[in-house]
Amino acid sequence: MSSSLVQNGGVSSPAPRAAYIYSEVQSSRIDHALPLPSVLKKPFKLVDGPASSAAGNPEEIAKLFPGVFGQPSVQLVESDSSSALPNQKLKIGVVLSGGQAPGGHNVISGIFDYLQDRAPESTLYGFRGGPAGIMKGKYVELTPEYVYPYRNQGGFDMICSGRDKIETPEQFKQAQETAVKLDLDGIVVIGGDDSNTNACLLAENFKGLNLKTRVIGCPKTIDGDLKCKEVPTSFGFDTACKIYSEMIGNLMIDARSTGKYYHFVRLMGRAASHITLECALQTHPNITIIGEDVAAKKQTLKNVTDYIVNIILKRLDFGYNYGIILIPEGLIDFIPEVQELIAELNEILAHDVVDEDGLWKKKLTSQSVQLFELLPGAIQEQLMLERDPHGNVQVAKIETEKMLIQMVEADLAKRKQEGSYPGHFQGKSHFFGYEGRCGLPTNFDANYCYALGYAAGALLHGGKTGLISSVGNLAAPVEEWTVGGTALTSLMDVERRHGKFKPVLKKAMVELEAAPFKKFASLRNEWAIKNRYISPGPIQFFGPTSNSLSHTLILEMGLEV
Repeated sequence: MSSSLVQNGGVSSPAPRAAYIYSEVQSSRIDHALPLPSVLKKPFKLVDGPASSAAGNPEEIAKLFPGVFGQPSVQLVESDSSSALPNQKLKIGVVLSGGQAPGGHNVISGIFDYLQDRAPESTLYGFRGGPAGIMKGKYVELTPEYVYPYRNQGGFDMICSGRDKIETPEQFKQAQETAVKLDLDGIVVIGGDDSNTNACLLAENFKGLNLKTRVIGCPKTIDGDLKCKEVPTSFGFDTACKIYSEMIGNLMIDARSTGKYYHFVRLMGRAASHITLECALQTHPNITIIGEDVAAKKQTLKNVTDYIVNIILKRLDFGYNYGIILIPEGLIDFIPEVQELIAELNEILAHDVVDEDGLWKKKLTSQSVQLFELLPGAIQEQLMLERDPHGNVQVAKIETEKMLIQMVEADLAKRKQEGSYPGHFQGKSHFFGYEGRCGLPTNFDANYCYALGYAAGALLHGGKTGLISSVGNLAAPVEEWTVGGTALTSLMDVERRHGKFKPVLKKAMVELEAAPFKKFASLRNEWAIKNRYISPGPIQFFGPTSNSLSHTLILEMGLEV
């Protein structure tokens, strides 16, 4: 293989990163040794559990996945060498799917090292550019020299990612042709809920055709909404939240130093508020809006604005004309009246041309018209943007933090005229998004991802398909982590998209009765008025906080922070 070019399904492409352009910190991370759960360091066997069901609508899921539905999840257990997996040369493909998350390179490194350690002379192919790489046959053979510079590094640029899906008959046929051409024993799909749904569809398709290629998923998303009892967290969440919390901590010090700004911070998390909740637990802001809480209380946009305004007024009584406010990216999706407006807009945009004369507004209900007119002009425009591939509003493009600033500003200006607000409000808007997706993974994410990848290799070696790599007991030392695979169909429900029912991995939302939210709820009133700010500082790789877990994970495991 050339040192400057690698073959990419017949197309030349640039060689991987050169380690010599790394900072000292990056360089020190490459050779940082990663511990493995003890079960992965000894002979092991795969033990099946009971038959699985589905997260919802099991009858429909069974119809959609007749080949893989109901199969058991599995656990890796220590074994004597006579019952361990046999030596076998494997050909495995790996693909990164969806948005970036810190630790993805370590999943690939874990798969690679598993093959080197347990199935010598095996081959690992990296499909370039996401699922499109599988369909178009764009791949690179991964070698020790190719993989080395990416160990413990952020990003997905080892093979890059993409958001394409394998869903049409032609696309499935292309994937089948690639699997046969490369004589693949398995494919590992590293992705979020949609990507792992796609992985299960691919596993079902291959099994129905009696192809030997099996498919295993890995849980990736910084949003933290891909998890269940067997999959305690998705990788990348820990790193992203610590990056955002450092930035929030910096803003807290700025706010206290200047004494005149309210920083409105919108955080990643389109469908669930896990990141916002975790960052609140790490930093103790004055106001945190949790979307699931807003939905449960059936709050209106005015209710949310009033809540913020009331705290601003109370803080002024204590002499504080500044503060920190955290907002989840998908907030507007949780407000019932906004949901109704969006649903009506979706129907209009799907079937009608939006005319400049505004005649389309006559198709809105009177309540939705009133709400639409209440919104700032920029937000009105953002609500009318083209929908995403799932038919959803692109909430990442809706600047909710700016909308709330304008609404709070208008309310306080009115109060000032009436003489009930003596202060001077200055709002500053921030969106912390992509900044958290490609940082150097924390020790936790580096270790977790490596174990996930190693486990994925073991599952394929054991002939399993339609499972997601699962590593548990995460509050214990790495050596005591449990390892297995969970049936992807057990995480599924059906959802209506583009007028049809489709299988989806059910998103894990913030549970208002669970320990993380309860902890936050018990403290938010105190944080609102008193400055209990915590500035966590940058991610540490050595020292007392280097192996700390997220507050969410600790609390969900029944431990105290």
